[in-house]
Amino acid sequence: MCYFCSTIQSANVMNYDINIKGRSRVVVGSVGEWLPRLLPDKRIVVVSDTNIDRHYHSLIEPYDHVLIGLGEASKTLHTLDVIYRRFIELGVDRSCFVLAVGGGIVTDVTGFAASTFMRGVEFGFVSTSLLGQVDASVGGKNGVNIDGYKNMVGTFNQPRFVICDVMLLRTLTQREFRTGLAEIIKAAVIADKELFEMLEQTDFSTLQSDAERLSELLYRAISVKASIVERDECEAGDRRLLNLGHTLAHAIEKSSTKMNHGEAVAVGLHLIANVAVAKGLLSAEDAKRIDSLLERAGFILEPPVEMRTLLKAVKRDKKAEGDAIYIVFPREIGHCEVEKMPVEEFKALFKEV
Repeated sequence: MCYFCSTIQSANVMNYDINIKGRSRVVVGSVGEWLPRLLPDKRIVVVSDTNIDRHYHSLIEPYDHVLIGLGEASKTLHTLDVIYRRFIELGVDRSCFVLAVGGGIVTDVTGFAASTFMRGVEFGFVSTSLLGQVDASVGGKNGVNIDGYKNMVGTFNQPRFVICDVMLLRTLTQREFRTGLAEIIKAAVIADKELFEMLEQTDFSTLQSDAERLSELLYRAISVKASIVERDECEAGDRRLLNLGHTLAHAIEKSSTKMNHGEAVAVGLHLIANVAVAKGLLSAEDAKRIDSLLERAGFILEPPVEMRTLLKAVKRDKKAEGDAIYIVFPREIGHCEVEKMPVEEFKALFKEV
């Protein structure tokens, strides 16, 4: 029996179904409808967090489960150790299926733990945050932070499935919901001009409760990521496009506690778009449209710390290779290109902006 089915009341909206690499199925639709169809006939062990336990205890309680803490502070090697020890205590083995129920931190940590416990246990996700649904849970990247440096240790391993039910987003605070919007806007700038135009016509004040509109926007943004991952699963080429704005975003998160990930990504998008204008790669008009959309979605575009502080953290970004780094520059809305450049050259660009 699926205990999710009687607990979550989902809107009657269109379902969307995406397949990645023939190994990972991403669905935008009702968890009550999809989970019974996607769960394998195995013993299920759930990993979640205390926040999900508070809101949806009945979803977790019937299964053996592991609860982790909240926030980036939980995305650590210590949390992995806690999960591994709990798995041993519960007798988890390769005949089991690990189900992560939570936002991006839960899915990142669980994907890593399942991928490495006993050299690999099959896993899937029920993603409960907009940021997780549009980005973190999709694409098979799982990892943890070390000393504040984002995702320094991790794996590439696809979940068997990801379920994205927009009804689960209604418990999010406005700030938590908005952080996922930055990743949707990012996806549009990377490879979907029509999605960008749809966002320009979207009423963000009502979007969280507009299940039909939100599902469509989510599907299009996930499709951008899925298409890129299909071409380049392990970030040897095109997958670097998904890092648009993230080099500076990760530097912000390393240097300040004032912004969450989505807020930092919004600043990163703003900064890199304006640098692209200075380099003659992007029109000033397109940069203005990007800034305008970010501001209308509720983002503050001023970095929370001085640029020189942010730029010091750039060299420790996981995308750096020696003295060079891969930077994604928008060329127009819906098209970006990756450029490898010396870190010092990248830093120097900000003197022009």
